[in-house]
Amino acid sequence: MDIELRTSNSVEEMKRKRDVRGLIGMLSHRDLVMQWKATEALGELGTDAIDHLIRALNSRSKDVRLGVIEALGEIGDKRAIIPLKRKLHDRDNEVRWESALALGEIGDRSAIDPLTEALTDKDKYVRYGAAIALDKIGWIPESSEQWAFYLMSKEEWELLITLGSAALPALNLASADYDRDVRVKAAEFLGEIGDTNAIPALYRCLADRDSEVRWRAVLSSRKAGIPMMYIPRALSRRPRVRKNSKVAAILNFLLPGMGYLYIGYWWGILIFQIDVYATLLLLTSKGEVPTYWVTIPIYSLLAIHAWYIAKNMPDL
Repeated sequence: MDIELRTSNSVEEMKRKRDVRGLIGMLSHRDLVMQWKATEALGELGTDAIDHLIRALNSRSKDVRLGVIEALGEIGDKRAIIPLKRKLHDRDNEVRWESALALGEIGDRSAIDPLTEALTDKDKYVRYGAAIALDKIGWIPESSEQWAFYLMSKEEWELLITLGSAALPALNLASADYDRDVRVKAAEFLGEIGDTNAIPALYRCLADRDSEVRWRAVLSSRKAGIPMMYIPRALSRRPRVRKNSKVAAILNFLLPGMGYLYIGYWWGILIFQIDVYATLLLLTSKGEVPTYWVTIPIYSLLAIHAWYIAKNMPDL
């Protein structure tokens, strides 16, 4: 507690002395609260800190970059607009997200084009940040397609599908999103539009690695005009996720119960514990472990059972 108090006091002291470099260094402090305090102090220093902050945007520390971007957004100086636009293409999604929000706080209309482009970012957080920023600037979409990307970024799915076919590019992007929940929504609403142009995106969803995305795509496929006869073949292109039956058998033979746990049955750990406790009980009470002619048949039966369950598990 004393260390935190001293650190907090040092932030206040740096702010009083207008020590911008020192405050920027505090942005990488291990305590998140201290990072916030340093960011707040930098923001309160105003335009005097701008040049140092812009140079610090290229820091190797992500904590520093994020804190600098927050401070630039709070200060609102237009000199930060061009550097922040560049950060919309940073490889780190959190930096891109923070940069979009900062541009919204500055509120200059010159940021509209790059923020509109950010509505098509591969990361949902960046897209959402861009949509919020555009709201703050007072942006008005110039086309139905831009409106669709905006609504998709804010995940206003019901409004999105009212745009009809104009929503397809946005839904197509959503169908390839990293986030499973976004892909589920895309698969669901691609069918609601009732346009055959949704078929390529639905084929992607049918081959998705997630079972819920695939199921939503199955339900949407008929609405989009995909004949049911074609769906099994599209599904066959999905990644195979079924557990290996041989591995399940070997695990259950060597470590009884672990084979069941491997294929997703939680009670496998109970069987493993029973086996361990029974072995320890025999060892402590009789001074010997169970003989092979007793254990091998039991372990073999468990191995065969785990193999059988894994072999017959659904792969969809």
